[in-house]
Amino acid sequence: MKRSRMVLALILTYMIFAMLLNSVGAVILQVMQGFGVSKSGAATLEAFKDLPIAIASFLVASTLPRLGYRRAMMLGLLLVALACASMPLLQTFWATKLLFATVGVCFALVKVSVYSSIGLLTDDPKAHAGLTSTVEGWFMVGILGSAWLFAAFINPEAPGDPVWLDVYWVIAGLCVAVIALLASAEMDESAAHDGHAVGESFADMLRLLGRPLVVVFLVSAFLYVLMEQAINTWLPTFNREILHLPTTLSVQAASIFAGSLALGRLGGGFVLRRVRWFWVLGACVMAMAALVLVALPLAADVQARPDQTWWNAPAAAYVFPLIGLLMAPIYPTINSVVLSALPKTRHAAMTGLIVVFSALGGTTGSLITGQLFAHFDGSRAFYLLLVPMTMLLVSLTLLNRSAHTPDTAAAVGGQE
Repeated sequence: MKRSRMVLALILTYMIFAMLLNSVGAVILQVMQGFGVSKSGAATLEAFKDLPIAIASFLVASTLPRLGYRRAMMLGLLLVALACASMPLLQTFWATKLLFATVGVCFALVKVSVYSSIGLLTDDPKAHAGLTSTVEGWFMVGILGSAWLFAAFINPEAPGDPVWLDVYWVIAGLCVAVIALLASAEMDESAAHDGHAVGESFADMLRLLGRPLVVVFLVSAFLYVLMEQAINTWLPTFNREILHLPTTLSVQAASIFAGSLALGRLGGGFVLRRVRWFWVLGACVMAMAALVLVALPLAADVQARPDQTWWNAPAAAYVFPLIGLLMAPIYPTINSVVLSALPKTRHAAMTGLIVVFSALGGTTGSLITGQLFAHFDGSRAFYLLLVPMTMLLVSLTLLNRSAHTPDTAAAVGGQE
C-alpha cells in the first residue's frame, strides 16, 4: 500500500505539470487573442518555461537528495498553486510569464524527484523501464486532459474573454489535493544518499558528461524534445491559421497529438519487451518522416468554412497529430537505458542533465518553429522537422553502439 500510494502520487504530480507545461500552445493562442500579444512575443513563453527548468535543474539536481524527493515535490506543487491563483487575479501577460517561470523552476524539482524516485521504487532494469513508461504515459494523459480542460473554459463566441483564466483555479485545487496525498505517503530515500559534500555532488554530475553513453543520450534527448515541443506548442496555431478551424476546435484537435503520445507510450512497453529498443525506435523515426510527407500535403489549399466541426474538419487535422503514436516510445526508452546503466546515487544528477537538455531542446524547437510560423506558413515550418528526425536517427545509432560497450551493456542488461 505504501508503494502504491507513492506511485500514485508520482503519477498525479507529473500529470499536473504535464497539463501546465503543455498548455503553452493553448495559452499562446489565448494571449494573442485576449492580450493582443504578437506571435514573436507569445513565442517567448516557451523560453520562460524551459530556461528556468534548465537553470534550476543544473543548479539543484545533484543536491536534491538532501532536501528529499517527496518534500521537493510538495514544495513545487505549493509554489505552482500560488502562481496559478495569480493568473485570474492579475489577468496580464507578465503574470503569464511569471506562471511559466514558476512552473519551469518547480518542474526541475519535480522531474528530478520523480525519475529518482522510480529508481528507489524498482529493483531491476525491466521494472525501471516499466514504471518509467507508465509514469510518462500518464504524463501524456495529462497533456490530453489539458487540451480539453483549457478548451472547456474558452468562450467560443469571444475567444479572448478572460473567463478562460478560471481554469487555473481548478489546477490550483488539484495541486493542493496532491500535496495532501504526498504528505500521507512514505518512501525510503536512504539509497539516494552518497555522503558526498555539495561541491563534490555537483562535480559528480559534471563528470557524467565524460561518459560517451551520456553524451550521445543527451543529444538524442535534445533532438526528441525539440520535435515534440515544436509540434505540441504550435499545433493549435497550425489548426487555426492553416486548417482554419475555430479557436476552441483548434485547441481540442491538438489533443489528438497528446492522445497519440499517451497510447503510444503506454503501449510501447509491450513491444519493447519483445523487440530490441534500437530497432523499435529506428523504425519509429523513419515512419515519422514518412507521415510528415504524407500528412502535410493534405493541409495545402484548405479553405475556411463557417460551419467547421469535428465531422467536417480537414483530414490533416486528424492525420498529422498521429505522429505522436510514433514519437511516443522514444523518450522514456532512452531515459531508461541511460538511468539503468548508472547507480541509484547518480540518478538525481543524471536526471538533472536530462532535464537541462530536454528544456533546451523544447525552447529551441518552439522558438524556431515560432519564427518560421511568423515568416512562412505553418506547413513549411513543420516540414523542417525532417532535419532533426534525420539527426535523431544518427544519434540513436550511436547510442546503441555506446550501450553495447562491455561495461555499459552489462549494466543495462535486460533493457536490450
